[in-house]
Amino acid sequence: MSATLNRQVLVLNRLWQPVNMCSARRAITLVFLGHAHVVGTDEDDEFFTHDVDSWLAHSSSHSEGKNVVRSVSSCFRVPEIIVLSLFDRLPKKQVKFTRENIYRRDSFSCQYCGFEFQPKELNLDHVVPRDKGGRSTWENVVTSCIPCNTRKANKLPREANMYPRGEPKAPSWRPLFSTTQRPLPCDSWGHFIDLKESDVVLTD
Repeated sequence: MSATLNRQVLVLNRLWQPVNMCSARRAITLVFLGHAHVVGTDEDDEFFTHDVDSWLAHSSSHSEGKNVVRSVSSCFRVPEIIVLSLFDRLPKKQVKFTRENIYRRDSFSCQYCGFEFQPKELNLDHVVPRDKGGRSTWENVVTSCIPCNTRKANKLPREANMYPRGEPKAPSWRPLFSTTQRPLPCDSWGHFIDLKESDVVLTD
């Protein structure tokens, strides 16, 4: 029971934009309080919403499987997605300047040779080295593979004849919540989450 109630549920705002994840326990509470509706799909993968009464009716006719919370008189399927009834804003978060987020901005690709690597094969390079006045900012730090990082060393781009493949800048996407889970916990989440842009770790 506790494992079922601790499952992650995707939370959408009133405009059907993903804003958070919460536990199934919290999601069920929000639905019973009338603050959210359950998002479900039919046989044609069309989305529809349920209030608590219609979801209870739906749950009673689809009570098979593990992700069901049961009481003496009824059962309640744990939702995969809920949509908030009133909240229509996006969370006010900024993408933190971290190694992981720089890798994600650059799609885990070296900005000098252009090849994609595993994180353990990557490093960060200051386009203008720090001892030459370069700062640790989105606009001056790029992802590089270890061989390219070693070759460029402590040189300016013109000295090494190595230039980033694109202009480094702060991400244009906006993080919505933290998730490093691949694949996503539920296939249905993929309709609302773009992993290339939304899967951003908000690390400290």
